[in-house]
Amino acid sequence: MNRFTILSLILALTSLATWGQAVRTFKVKGVPFNMIQVKGGTFMMGALPDDPNADADEVRHKATVKTFYIGETEVTQELWEAVMPKNRSKQKGPQQPVEYVTYDMCQEFITKLNALTGQHFRLPTEAEWEYAAKGGNKSKGYLYAGSNQSDEVAYTLSNIQYYGHYPVAQLKPNELGLYDMSGNVWEWCEDWYRKTPAGKPSSNFHVIRGGSFKSSPQYCRTSNRFLYDQRRRQDQVGFRLAL
Repeated sequence: MNRFTILSLILALTSLATWGQAVRTFKVKGVPFNMIQVKGGTFMMGALPDDPNADADEVRHKATVKTFYIGETEVTQELWEAVMPKNRSKQKGPQQPVEYVTYDMCQEFITKLNALTGQHFRLPTEAEWEYAAKGGNKSKGYLYAGSNQSDEVAYTLSNIQYYGHYPVAQLKPNELGLYDMSGNVWEWCEDWYRKTPAGKPSSNFHVIRGGSFKSSPQYCRTSNRFLYDQRRRQDQVGFRLAL
C-alpha cells in the first residue's frame, strides 16, 4: 500500500467546537476522533484549597504548559481496532473506552497511529492532563472535571447502574468540552510517578489519573493522583491521546 492510499484513509480538518475550542478531527479507516485545543498557561497544580480528601502527593505548586491538543474522549475500542490487530478489552463495545492495556501497549498503538496519520500523537504529561481536566484557561475551579457534583460528569461507584465502564461522552463535559476526565476509566500519563514535584521519579510506576467506575468519587477529583506499574493492566485502565 503506497503513501497516497494510506493517506486516503485519513481525514484531518480544523473546525470550531460548540465550546469555543479549536478542534482537529481525524479519521482512520473510517473511524473519526476529535482532538481539542488547550491553550497554554500557568496554573496551580495539586489539590484545591481546603479539600478534605487531598492526599499528601497532591502538592500545590505552579505549573506551566504550552498549547497542545488532547482527546475529546478516552480512546475508544472502535479506534483501537482500526489501528491494532487485537482488542483485549474485557468489556467490549465500539464506543466503550479501550482498557486492559499496559503503558507499553498504549505506546505501540500510538506508534502505529502516527505511522498511519503522519502526526505526532502521544500520551499527555501529568501537568497537561490536570490542566485540561481542570478546564484550562476556562477553569471554574470545580472539584471534578466539569462540576462539583461527581454524578454529573463521572461514572463512579456512586452512580453506575451496572458494574463496568460506559460508552464515552454520555455525561456532561468540562469547561473545554472534554468528556470523562473524571471516572469511567483511569488514564495513563507519560510521566513516571513522583511523590512530590521535586521528588525522585519511580523506575517502574507511571502516573494514572481520573479515577474509574470502580472508584469512589474522592478518587475521581481532578487533582487525585495514582501510581501504576507500567507492566500491569486492568479493566479500569485506559488512556487519552495528546498532540
